[in-house]
Amino acid sequence: MSNEKRKLVLEDGSVFVGDAFGAMEEKLVELVFNTSMVGYQEIISDPSYTYQAVCMTYPLIGNYGICDDDYETKRPSISGLIVRDYCDEPSNFRCAETLDSVMKRYGIAGISGIDTRKLSRHIRNYGSCKALICDIDKDEKEAVKFLKSHEIPKDAVSTVSTKEIYTYDDEGENKALYHVVAIDCGMKWNILRSMFGRDCKITVVPFDTTAEKILSLKPDGVFISNGPGDPTDVKATIKTVKELIGKCPIFGICLGHQIISLAYGAKTYKLKFGHRGGNHPVKNLLNDKLEITSQNHSYAVDVDSVEGTGLEITHINLLDNTVEGVRCEKDHVFSVQYHPESAPGPQDSAYLFNEFIKEMEAKKGGKKNA
Repeated sequence: MSNEKRKLVLEDGSVFVGDAFGAMEEKLVELVFNTSMVGYQEIISDPSYTYQAVCMTYPLIGNYGICDDDYETKRPSISGLIVRDYCDEPSNFRCAETLDSVMKRYGIAGISGIDTRKLSRHIRNYGSCKALICDIDKDEKEAVKFLKSHEIPKDAVSTVSTKEIYTYDDEGENKALYHVVAIDCGMKWNILRSMFGRDCKITVVPFDTTAEKILSLKPDGVFISNGPGDPTDVKATIKTVKELIGKCPIFGICLGHQIISLAYGAKTYKLKFGHRGGNHPVKNLLNDKLEITSQNHSYAVDVDSVEGTGLEITHINLLDNTVEGVRCEKDHVFSVQYHPESAPGPQDSAYLFNEFIKEMEAKKGGKKNA
């Protein structure tokens, strides 16, 4: 581990100085925080964090290392990680390498030793903001000037989406009961694992794949994945979903939920500091049950805009009453804002994958594929 100092300069001129770990590159980032107590590997490998730096509110990070089986993507695209105490001597029988070595390999900048409580409160009070992770001798006025004159890129989904169509199955050893086409906007691997474990063969396609191409693959259902950025920037996927509505069951998670809502005519807006953590309470309005959920998003569906679209609100966030789920029963379409694949997080919402199976069965008249 290096003893070199680095600093985090915020757009408003606030400066946080700490110890360097991970990559030593200068990074322009959107600064956010996550309240999860575990799961830093899933967080750094979640494509939804593209162009962002995450401040972890739990103080000790790195203590169980990195495990080969716990990645959520092949190549992490997060920009930075900000922590209170970094542990470079992990204790875990599954550990394959340290967090620092992985961050160096994938160009993820890190700063430890700062007051993450103060930084998190700053984000809560003033909102997510642009920041620069840079060397200690970087002129702070020049850093602020740079931040004010540069924007976070809007090509996040196209950057992380698959470039080619591929199939996720068991290489023909068993015949799947359902064929799902998954539109990859930055999909986490545990979503694929969750559907595969329910007898699904999944064909993964790029975010800009046309409805005509998707229908030619003869899916039993279509899935719209999570992903980074503003949902209104993903116009190609919104268009595709509009053309797929009513032709096959559709299930969306996170960004996929926002895209489905936009396709029906609802609106989205950016939250002040977003929802990121593993303990967000959500009420299921269909059965009055409470779910503790894993969340990671900057945008939400405008509750007032849902009326008249044909969508019904099915879930709400009990912290701020934001929309957490919608459905159109007639079209066999539903979506949630949170992450039922639980990587990391509680498993209260895993039933939603079973609901997708039921929708595919209902659309086919209850007949399963051989």
